[in-house]
Amino acid sequence: MKSYVGKQITLFQFIAIISGSQVSVAVLSLPKRLAEAADTDGWIALIIGWGLSLIAGLSIVHIMKFHPNGNLFDLLSEYIGKWAGKLAALLFALYFLYLMYDGLVRTILVTKTWLLPTTQSFILMPLLLIPAYSIVRHGIRNVARYAELVIWMSLWIPIIYLFTLKHAHWLYLLPIVKNGWMPVLAAVKSTIYPMLGMVEIFVIYPHLKYKQYAGKGIVIANSITALLYLFVTLTCYVYFSPEENKLYNDPVISVLKSIEFKFIERIEVPFIAFYLFIFSLIWVPTIYLVSFCTAWLFKQDSIIVPLRVLIISIAIGTYFYFPTYNVSTYLANTLNSVGFIAEYIFPICMLSFLWLSKLWRKERSSP
Repeated sequence: MKSYVGKQITLFQFIAIISGSQVSVAVLSLPKRLAEAADTDGWIALIIGWGLSLIAGLSIVHIMKFHPNGNLFDLLSEYIGKWAGKLAALLFALYFLYLMYDGLVRTILVTKTWLLPTTQSFILMPLLLIPAYSIVRHGIRNVARYAELVIWMSLWIPIIYLFTLKHAHWLYLLPIVKNGWMPVLAAVKSTIYPMLGMVEIFVIYPHLKYKQYAGKGIVIANSITALLYLFVTLTCYVYFSPEENKLYNDPVISVLKSIEFKFIERIEVPFIAFYLFIFSLIWVPTIYLVSFCTAWLFKQDSIIVPLRVLIISIAIGTYFYFPTYNVSTYLANTLNSVGFIAEYIFPICMLSFLWLSKLWRKERSSP
């Protein structure tokens, strides 16, 4: 699993994987989550959240510079011991599995609500997993190319939202910081879940063709995500009244009901159908990452076996149990806390350890 020859990805593909994983399904409920904490000042929390995620992302890039030709597990094996590498591979496999399952569950629930209310979840799950398997089985380059293609295909979506602004009431945003800074700071917690996905760098960094631009890539990816969130959140805040923003579960979809064309009455229906491609940017890369971590753990050169086991297990498991909306909300809230530890606390602690370790080795080697 240590050969990266022929498996390199471009900087734009690197950005597409990170930003796509962050946006995916998290964007749907973001305006509501922010409004519940800080009313129409929630957009300010997004800017603070962007700054925090940027610090965490750049910390991860600096960590990987300590071992540019290997992943996090190789690095931990070298600095601490093989047991640390295996433990990290196991924990990150579970974390990526959590991200993947949350994305799949949210996608199926949204699909059943808006498109296919009578279709069973155990039928929809294989329909999502089979195309994902076809992409992932060919490795990280195919995953990266798919993420890049989806980003290019999605450039028309912000233009559609501009049509909703003819119903905008900009006075809804005033006064700014109407309830003080404490609600705004409290709302920053709600930005963690939508910003998750940066730890994918721990695995895909060795595949990046020009590693010297990784920091720039993180800045661009996080900024694209933050700008998109700001645009969508402000659109919802000026369209819905402050109270209505807290009522809709998926205001990003509900706001599309105001758009009517002569050739199509309900624009939100084809929108959701297309948005499945964007949703897939969370589960397609994480299916690869779960398979990769498992293969690394058992010293396998190919991800095919763990990939097939994963796909079949989820498809069969869905037949016996599938979460409801309430359980999905609980999963997302728990993921918010778990993700904060994995993607914000761990990188900063790890970087501090590596700096101290480097300093200690330097002092030991000095005469």
